[in-house]
Amino acid sequence: MNVVIDPIVRQAAPELKESVIIAEIESNGPTSDALWQRIMDACDNMRSLYPMEQIRHRPAIAGTRDAYKTLGKEPNRYRPSAEALCRRAVKGLDLYRTLTVIDLINLVSLLTGHSIGGFDADKVEGDTITLGAGAHGEPYEAIGRGELNIEHLPVWRDSIGGIGTPTSDNERTKLSENTRRLLLTVNLYRENPDYPQEAVEEMFRDLLAEFAGLKSFNVTRL
Repeated sequence: MNVVIDPIVRQAAPELKESVIIAEIESNGPTSDALWQRIMDACDNMRSLYPMEQIRHRPAIAGTRDAYKTLGKEPNRYRPSAEALCRRAVKGLDLYRTLTVIDLINLVSLLTGHSIGGFDADKVEGDTITLGAGAHGEPYEAIGRGELNIEHLPVWRDSIGGIGTPTSDNERTKLSENTRRLLLTVNLYRENPDYPQEAVEEMFRDLLAEFAGLKSFNVTRL
């Protein structure tokens, strides 16, 4: 997989680092009790560490919000997914228990503050993905949300169109129980000093091995 970052994003987010992971797994079934307990523990930890007003100041979340503002998007209206997830945890609201890899991604987002794209690699068209900025009127069907206005949002595209933004991934390339090849985009708009880039990659490797039967794991780092 070739990975390209458009200069407009580089200019808006000069601290940006990307880890693009291609992995093959044995299964992506319903989330196990063991993985769900890890998520619940992470939620408890969030509530103990962060008052609601401090969530947006976590380094990774603040970096993502700054990129939104520079590109021309209001982050309070279109919250990065990691911020929305952390806010839900601090409020004590129930999280949605779905499939192993989806919840595994949510766990990493809770711990690090990074908004992470998770796609079925077999649904991605072409051999190149590009990170750019959303255009006016660009069609985009967000998972569970319908049409999303992605103008001025950072957006990953394949040869057909948008597949993921830090606010929501696209229905076309979403993960399912049949997914066996993963494409993960770990968007580090500002590095979390507690979880440097290599540590986040290693976290994914370990979690996929423990819960999804990891068969192969390759990283492109930008």
